[in-house]
Amino acid sequence: MNFSLAIHRSVHPPSLPNLLDHKPFKPQLPRCFYFDRFSSSSSSSSSSFSTSSRIAILKDACRLRSCVLVRAGGSARDTRGYVSDGEEEVLRTPGFVEFITSERVKVVAMLALALALCNADRVVMSVAIVPLSLANGWRQSFAGVVQSSFLWGYLISPIAGGTLVDYYGGKRVMAWGVALWSLATFLTPWAAETSLLALLAMRVLLGIAEGVALPCMNNMIARWFPQAERSRAVGLAMAGFQLGSAIGLTLSPILMSQGGIFGPFVIFGLSGFLWVLVWLSATSSSPDRSPQISRYELEYIQGKKRKSFDQENKMKKAKVIPPFRRLLSKLPTWALIVANAMHSWGFFVILSWMPIYFKTIYHVDLRQAAWFSAVPWSMMALLGYFAGVVSDTLVQSGVSVTITRKIMQSIGFMGPGIALIGLTMAKRPSTASAWLTLAVGLKSFSHCGFLVNLQEIAPQYSGVLHGMSNTAGTLAAIVGTVGAGFFVELVGSFRGFLLLTSLLYFCSALFWNLFATGERVDFGETG
Repeated sequence: MNFSLAIHRSVHPPSLPNLLDHKPFKPQLPRCFYFDRFSSSSSSSSSSFSTSSRIAILKDACRLRSCVLVRAGGSARDTRGYVSDGEEEVLRTPGFVEFITSERVKVVAMLALALALCNADRVVMSVAIVPLSLANGWRQSFAGVVQSSFLWGYLISPIAGGTLVDYYGGKRVMAWGVALWSLATFLTPWAAETSLLALLAMRVLLGIAEGVALPCMNNMIARWFPQAERSRAVGLAMAGFQLGSAIGLTLSPILMSQGGIFGPFVIFGLSGFLWVLVWLSATSSSPDRSPQISRYELEYIQGKKRKSFDQENKMKKAKVIPPFRRLLSKLPTWALIVANAMHSWGFFVILSWMPIYFKTIYHVDLRQAAWFSAVPWSMMALLGYFAGVVSDTLVQSGVSVTITRKIMQSIGFMGPGIALIGLTMAKRPSTASAWLTLAVGLKSFSHCGFLVNLQEIAPQYSGVLHGMSNTAGTLAAIVGTVGAGFFVELVGSFRGFLLLTSLLYFCSALFWNLFATGERVDFGETG
């Protein structure tokens, strides 16, 4: 049980010299008491002083937090270092070495590996679909159905998965998610040789299982990282997600040449099972349950958080069914939904149609170009971490969370919008490639916008909010990917569709800046 007792008293000494000549009192405190800091101020013109002592009793130990001497007429709140009720003690910010060797970075590294496997398992089919189509005599349209079957499962799972994450926590749900999608990946060779229905079922299962990945990532980062470090943590985790594309696209042909068409499915599936074993044995669901965490790191994480996650978790468990109507009644929720939808639209349009665009306009086959497999997604991973560092630095320097999120999201939308316009105007494939890489890289700034914002506006409903916005993103991905084909057939211009996408980026940035907020939104909770 944690509580604090504040004692305020006024002392009126007869004169300043008597006060200064008085022998200081040095209390003999028991071992459980210690001083964090002591500051004092005096003035020759002042004749009365006020002392403020704050005593905090934490669990079974007692701590004298601060003893501050200030001028009469002033307040202990006016002194630097005073800690008001409901706030936490100011702790030293860890250095770079302390940060990268901390327990919380080990957790985010495991999350990055999980997201890398998530994306690698997702994109391996885009490489294997060509030999599978030749072996089974599939037409190109039917091959598209096989690839899109992943989205069928991914469309239905994020909301349910987000609700499970809010109720059971990220560690347990992530373990089940990785185990199931690794099983689906591992069994894909058997399913392909058994029947078409079995193959489609495995792809749907893959989509269902992977729908919980991002909500789990957000949940674990909220538990392990204070707000001033969350953008950097999300940048590290999403760097793994983007590198998963590069890993899947570059390693799959190599593994196929050595182990046949189904080599990548077996290797990536087994890697997922190994990850689950390490995840369950080496990580904890929250810092206070970790046996490896140092006392300093635990105090730093808990001291930087404004509210106890345990209290929020009790609120979550009290309501198994999320209040969807109240969530959808707030404009900040719609700002998140629109941002995720636009982010997914641009991502899947670039992933699906840029090879065809370059082949049609510049007569370059990007599926055989190494840079397309690695450079754009590696650039996205690199800039994503850079964006996280910049975002955290802004928050730590005093810029409001709302302004920071709007800056990051504006770069994440306006940047790709401008880059796509440059792509349509490029005369040479090398110039177009540079614009494409820039568009993909700048998209990563969105991770420090809407993706971090989920925990800020509704920490108790972040999982279901993530699921709702992910579902909208999946719908947008389907509409954008399919709609691009119909648009090109009707209008006869790839450039026109890219300009349309650019316009949508600008409109989404405007909507975000009008209605997004970095403050917690009141959804009418009680208790």
